[in-house]
Amino acid sequence: MRAAVLHKTGQDTLDVREDVTAVGFGPGTVRVRMRAASLCHSDLSAMNGVLPQPAPFVPGHEGAGDVVEVGEGVTGVEPGDRVVLCWMAPCGRCAHCESGRGHLCVASLRRLGAPGFRFSEDGAQASGFYGTGAFAEEVVVAADAVIKVPADLPYEAAALIGCGVTTGVGAAVNTARVEPGSSVAVIGAGGVGIATVQGARVCGAARITVVDPVASRRERALTFGATEAIAPEELKAVAKGLPGGGFDYVFEAVGRAATVRAGYDAARRGGAVVVIGAGAQDDLAQFTMGELFFNEKRLLPSLYGGAPVARTIGLVVDLWRAGRIDLDGMVTHRVGLADVNEAIAQMRSGEALRTVVSLDR
Repeated sequence: MRAAVLHKTGQDTLDVREDVTAVGFGPGTVRVRMRAASLCHSDLSAMNGVLPQPAPFVPGHEGAGDVVEVGEGVTGVEPGDRVVLCWMAPCGRCAHCESGRGHLCVASLRRLGAPGFRFSEDGAQASGFYGTGAFAEEVVVAADAVIKVPADLPYEAAALIGCGVTTGVGAAVNTARVEPGSSVAVIGAGGVGIATVQGARVCGAARITVVDPVASRRERALTFGATEAIAPEELKAVAKGLPGGGFDYVFEAVGRAATVRAGYDAARRGGAVVVIGAGAQDDLAQFTMGELFFNEKRLLPSLYGGAPVARTIGLVVDLWRAGRIDLDGMVTHRVGLADVNEAIAQMRSGEALRTVVSLDR
């Protein structure tokens, strides 16, 4: 089959090969024929080493497809079911899972670097990014790494909710619990940021300010429910002009210490700073003990929607079905697997919001 492979961390492009086989099928696993995969900035972060993932590997963690075969002991899905991949798959048995915090389960991270693909040319093996590897025509994943979705949910929309939309909407609804009538700032107008805007709108926020250095991204954010869009250098003045001297909620969807700090400064006393962006382990955000105590601003990291992933995905599907969030509009580019490097270039340039890679062409 075809798959796109990163051979060495730091390479800018992927090698689209036709001699790849998905391996590891057996008890407790599922074979999935991938139909669509969405390119997320986290894929690029894994390619350049910001996020840990041993090379060689097949990127892609936002993907949707159909179950082809289930291994012994697998329940809950069967051949023909439409599913999305879950890169942070809950084991269902640990203390986090048993207490309703399955999105914090680290069992899936133990699969980091586990062989998932083999090259027929030389027999070498590659892993799938965070146990998935959506840029392949077929994957073999643990049964808990797939979540069943309705058959009428288009593959492209299903791919989006595999990570970015679930992360953004969940951050507003589950983690921050944005209150009606509140003021919200979203730093970063990429896919996760736009999903956060939509989540804040669903919650009833009265003012949603998007902050991004790229003018086209700011303009696009307005079409998804932002009430204003500003450049980063404008944030301080806008925040100071609000009642209380800042926003009720600030969402950081970039993954950098500098923007977390800017978000903290833009929140009012007693407000919340919600960190969604996936950043580097050595990028340190700094706060003084005095300001943390005196300002009582809440720092709220939000991982994968801040709640059990299947539950948040179900919520997103319901909101999409009710016409309350726009998934179709988030797909700004569509390419085939052969053109995945074009999609990567579009993402790096800031041109694309979300590019969907079709595995059917």
